Amino acid sequence: MTLATHTKTGVAELIADLQSLGLRLEGSEIGISGRRGGAGPSDHKAVNVAGRTVMIPIATVSACESPFVASRPNAHGISEIRRDGAVVSQVQFPRQPRFYDLQTADGIPYSQIATLHSRDVLATTLLQSCIRYGKRKTSCQFCAIGQSLAAGKTILRKTPAQLAEVAKAAVELDQVKHMVMTTGTPNLTDRGAALLCESAASVKAAVDLPIQGQCEPPDDDLWFERMKAAGIDSLGMHLEAVMPAVRARIMPGKAGVPLERYMAAFDAAVAVFGRGQVSTYILAGLGDTPEAILSVSEQLIAKGVYPFVVPFVPITGTPLQNHPAPTPAFMAQILPPLGAMLKQANLLSQDMKAGCAKCAACSALASYEV
Repeated sequence: MTLATHTKTGVAELIADLQSLGLRLEGSEIGISGRRGGAGPSDHKAVNVAGRTVMIPIATVSACESPFVASRPNAHGISEIRRDGAVVSQVQFPRQPRFYDLQTADGIPYSQIATLHSRDVLATTLLQSCIRYGKRKTSCQFCAIGQSLAAGKTILRKTPAQLAEVAKAAVELDQVKHMVMTTGTPNLTDRGAALLCESAASVKAAVDLPIQGQCEPPDDDLWFERMKAAGIDSLGMHLEAVMPAVRARIMPGKAGVPLERYMAAFDAAVAVFGRGQVSTYILAGLGDTPEAILSVSEQLIAKGVYPFVVPFVPITGTPLQNHPAPTPAFMAQILPPLGAMLKQANLLSQDMKAGCAKCAACSALASYEV
């Protein structure tokens, strides 16, 4: 079955299966270098599947055992994907971006300041540390934010000037269409909103690029107005898990910000950024039931918040490295009904100005909105 013969349903199912089970590569890595550690997506590689660029796990324990194998590319750059020996699709791997060849005047590679996600999304972690990271009693058990820093793949703090320089080059050289700014949580007050403000303002002064900011709900709702005024076009505040018991077990520090605060913050943020311009990440497979994820998603959609449900990927070196990824059957209980809910509400990923949900590469969810 080639790209041309995939039905829409078949594409969605194939992407969902690849993201749950991962992909093995024949020979050395090809395309954009797979990411190890960091704030996410980690241990993934960008793959063009049936006209969509998606992020597929390649360096996880489950990926090493995946039934999916990608052949070496032929002369036209096309690889075959086989499942248990049978060809199920043809794919391509996006090339390494041109801006990766550059460095700042003081010798810092641009790739250590921001990276290309999918095919046209620039992503950066403003602060590569978190007040909760490294402490078992407070850290999110799935997080690898310190790994890429320890490996010398990034720098601790990206300055506004550096971000503006790299963003301008990424737009000019690689036609980047939008940017994601996330951050480790630096404090328990603004929770990163101040960093987002100064960084977004600097980038917007250099280049016209839609930006999504990502942080925990700040302590004061006035920060939403400040972020909007600074040039942030859409906002992500990530729940990760939705059931209180799962939140307390998986992310004991972050669970100190209760669901009630998130829900109030979503209302305040939508009032500033607009319906469909606020989103949240939900990691399926951490222990939440499909029913709980769909129930909370229904509440979020009613608020005008996009619930971006992504299969959990166990990252090597984290406490959850041996936690199983969700099965395709588990994801099939969530993605089709959630996609139908989003379509009925006309709350679509493509209408977001910037961010993870607009990129849509880390989940098959967007394929179920049609």
